[in-house]
Amino acid sequence: MQSPKSSNDDVTDRRLRLLVGLVVVLALGCAAAWTWLALRHPQPMPPWWAPVALVIGFAVANRIKVYVRLRSNLDIVYWGEAPILVGLVLLPAPWVVLCAAVSMAVTRAFTGTSAQKTWFAVGKEILTVSTAGAVVMAWGLHPSLDDPPFHLVAIVTAYFVMAVVDYAAFWPVLAIASGSTVRAVAARNWDITLVGLIVRLIPIVLALAIFAYGDLLLLAAVPLLVACIHLWHSGHVRTREERRAWQSLAKTTGELNAVDLTQVLHAGATRSAQIFSADEAEIVLTGGSNRVVRGTSDSITFDGEAATAEPRPANQVSIELIANEGDVQVGVLNLHFRARVKLTEFETYKLQTFASALCTAIRNASAYAELAFAAAHDPLTGLANRRELLEHAAKAFGSSDAGMVALLLIDLNHFKEVNDTLGHPTGDRVLQEVAHRLQSAAQPADLVARLGGDEFAVLLTGLPTPAIATHRATALLATLDRVIEVDGMGLTIEASGGIAIAPGSGGVTELLRRADVAMYQAKRSGQRTVNYVHARDTADVGRLMLGGELLRAMAAREFIVDFQPIVDLASGEVISAEALARWHHPEHGKLTPMQFLETVERSGHLPAFADAVLEQALTAITTWREAGFDLPVAVNVSPRSLLDPEFPAAVLERLKNHGVPADRLVLELAETLTISQLEVVERALGKLHEAGVGLALDNFGTGVSSLSALSRIPMHQLKIDRDFVQAVGTSSEAAAVIRSTVDLARSLHLTVVAEGVESEPQRHALWELGCVAGQGHLFARPMKAGRMLATLRRGSGGRPGVLAEALHDGGSVVRIPRRRSTGRGRSSLPHWKINHLKN
Repeated sequence: MQSPKSSNDDVTDRRLRLLVGLVVVLALGCAAAWTWLALRHPQPMPPWWAPVALVIGFAVANRIKVYVRLRSNLDIVYWGEAPILVGLVLLPAPWVVLCAAVSMAVTRAFTGTSAQKTWFAVGKEILTVSTAGAVVMAWGLHPSLDDPPFHLVAIVTAYFVMAVVDYAAFWPVLAIASGSTVRAVAARNWDITLVGLIVRLIPIVLALAIFAYGDLLLLAAVPLLVACIHLWHSGHVRTREERRAWQSLAKTTGELNAVDLTQVLHAGATRSAQIFSADEAEIVLTGGSNRVVRGTSDSITFDGEAATAEPRPANQVSIELIANEGDVQVGVLNLHFRARVKLTEFETYKLQTFASALCTAIRNASAYAELAFAAAHDPLTGLANRRELLEHAAKAFGSSDAGMVALLLIDLNHFKEVNDTLGHPTGDRVLQEVAHRLQSAAQPADLVARLGGDEFAVLLTGLPTPAIATHRATALLATLDRVIEVDGMGLTIEASGGIAIAPGSGGVTELLRRADVAMYQAKRSGQRTVNYVHARDTADVGRLMLGGELLRAMAAREFIVDFQPIVDLASGEVISAEALARWHHPEHGKLTPMQFLETVERSGHLPAFADAVLEQALTAITTWREAGFDLPVAVNVSPRSLLDPEFPAAVLERLKNHGVPADRLVLELAETLTISQLEVVERALGKLHEAGVGLALDNFGTGVSSLSALSRIPMHQLKIDRDFVQAVGTSSEAAAVIRSTVDLARSLHLTVVAEGVESEPQRHALWELGCVAGQGHLFARPMKAGRMLATLRRGSGGRPGVLAEALHDGGSVVRIPRRRSTGRGRSSLPHWKINHLKN
């Protein structure tokens, strides 16, 4: 299959051959007509030297030229009219035609011109001489060596008719070779052409007058006059061409001032072909790119890898594209011609100027492309980043061709342990492999992005139905099931995915939020993927994501704290309480932290919210102490609070203001999530622990923390998750987990608290397994501080501070230790995440 370029060449060559053939046929007709005329009306034989001199005159006249190159063809302004008109007033027209044809054929043969161009030149010469001879004969002029005739009107008419025939034969050839039209070629420099014809006519008329009137003294002035006129005309044409060349070069430099590399290369190829009249221009990029761009003055003919580019003819002019520093080469510019071309000094300088501008444009566009890529892609994995994902999704929303759009949000489970155990370089290689697998499994139209850390996203487009999104998501996450080999180790990566279909309103931000909600639901439920369902969305942006709601809630003190007692399982006596934050929303009722905490964290109001919760907890402690109930209170802590360097000082300042001992406050942390920025969190917990504040590990048994890490945490309590408590009477596995937790806590001198105790059988089973404390609906539901005090005063069975009957008479009250020493000075906190505030 031929390329467009080679196909166009074939068409051009065929048209040129047809045109040359037509000129030759017409010339043969003219030659035959002159032969017939010479035989019909014989003329005396001229002296031998006259035809020889005329042949030489033709040869010399055709060597005095002004070259205007167009591709590998030359637009030539020459003095060939002079010997034609001189010959027609000295010799019979058939002899002039013969001398012109012989001179042109011999001259072309000696210069090595191709056969096609030689035939065309000889044919055109015969046509022009024949036309001039016919005009001279029509005016009745009789040529003579002794008494040459001089008729100004006849000479001028013959001159211009001859010029019209000459250009009529030449312009179509030039138009075909340049891919232009005859009209465009004729209009090009028409003023210079007309002036040149008039200027050349003057010395010709003067010379013929000298021949006719015999004033041979003037003949000495003719060569000087001709030379002066020739130099003036040549300089005028050259100046005009140079001015236009610089204007074209300046325009091209503006076109090269683009930030898109493809646009720069395409403009460079087409404009260089136009400026330097090349059949084709080629830009070859180096430095690992191996990209080749080829073009004519009209279009781009190739853009691709160098290995797939067809070879080009050897007739070319090349220049390296080297930066001004001289040590950075970005590529090579090749100008291809059909015939050998030697550039003039001016053209060489112009080419160097163009190459310098092109090199600068390529470097600028490449640098911009690198910056644009870096701004839109993750540096570790090469995937799109959050910004690129949002922009791509916004375009997909606005496109009618994108079909249904969905977002899959992926989070790697327990990935923090890879970094903490094997180091960040190993974690980076795992992330790169995850990115590679997701990218390889994604559809071509999908966009895979890394949002940060171990969180990835895949924008799914062109979905015919929502069910296809689930199918694609399952296939993508399945690629992560295979073991990842890193440094000779096989690592298994688990991931959770949330799927959200593009909403009708809210745009990209709402789509991302919904996918995030679904992803966390997948994590909590242990499922691989979860589809977003509006009915299960506990953080409806329409109700809770408005900053004005939070400001109003803070001012109106809508955030309140309920308290749930923690009792000794054996005696039923209250030994502490847990503070549970609630939002009393005027429209939506009582909301739990799961419904509003994320909004608070992202709003920037978290310090004020945490301070309000702590203030109410310490106020309750003070009130209960004054009433005779000295109870510690546990307060759940948000991870973002611990990342605030001012949080420890704020807590200790609150304790001081209320006059509450530090050991009366317990901060609950969750085991199921991993703490980011460990050093900052560890520093905060260390300050609080040293001050005497208690620490409790919530939801113990649901995470994957190692025992060695737990031994480093300066904890006072372990709280058993309610799921194990609910199954303690029916599941041997749950009982085994609780027993092992109690044994572990005993060895570390920790107190164990069971959450969610709702029945007496559960209470008995927990106590028999060694668990000493518990909380749940069996004893009391969460309540306000005032009601909690009333409940403590009322007690059970006439005993204040007791909420259940003792399991036996010897039941003892187990107090929560005020402080535990690790024996190693300040303890370091291992890699745990802190849970959000509890429900």
